[in-house]
Amino acid sequence: MEIAGTKKAEKLEKILVADDEKAILRTLKRNLTGRGYEVITAADGEEALAQIEEALPDLIILDLMMPRMSGLEVCRRVREWSQIPIIVLSARGEEPQKVEALDLGADDYLTKPFGMDELLARIRVALRRVSQLKENAQLTQKSQFFVDEDLTIDFVRREVIFKGQEVKLTPKQYELLKYLAQNAGRVITHRAALVAVWGPEYGGESQYIHTFINQLRHKIEADPVHPHHILTEPGVGYRFKSPSY
Repeated sequence: MEIAGTKKAEKLEKILVADDEKAILRTLKRNLTGRGYEVITAADGEEALAQIEEALPDLIILDLMMPRMSGLEVCRRVREWSQIPIIVLSARGEEPQKVEALDLGADDYLTKPFGMDELLARIRVALRRVSQLKENAQLTQKSQFFVDEDLTIDFVRREVIFKGQEVKLTPKQYELLKYLAQNAGRVITHRAALVAVWGPEYGGESQYIHTFINQLRHKIEADPVHPHHILTEPGVGYRFKSPSY
């Protein structure tokens, strides 16, 4: 009774789950509610968009293939006005759609079937990332650092320290590292990184990313072959390890 009373007094984080499979909606609502989240559901894209605009959830779990409006279109429309974290759900064989969703601004993805523990971990990372971004926005510029175990990045001084030693980076290497670190915990597609660092005209030059990621790994990884900070998402892009991941 004591715990229940405490839960009611807290503001629950609100999650919208949008999927046209009723079994998935029931399962996710039951499990997420049991973990202390407020859950609202939608069975198609149009309903999802209407719920998002009305309820303003803290996080969205979005199936890519839904009737009336696809998850891709929902993602595109939401990103026109909000940075609510979005985790997309894709079936095997929907690789192009998954990558497109990430390029449109989705934060993460899971391929069906997935484990509940993995989904919960991705939810925690996405919510922490938003919380951290809000905190960073309130800090002075001089306080903007990325710190994770053996790696420190000072975004003001443009300094990178690995295992106590300053790392010398080229301007493009630094810009790529900065972009990855400022999106820590989020999946970054090859195209998104290219556009952010080199510009839209380089969106198809994937060899740039492979080369520069390899260079960075040799400078900020104890073992570049088994990286700890810059993780590969096969066929999609990269994920920079969040300090709280």
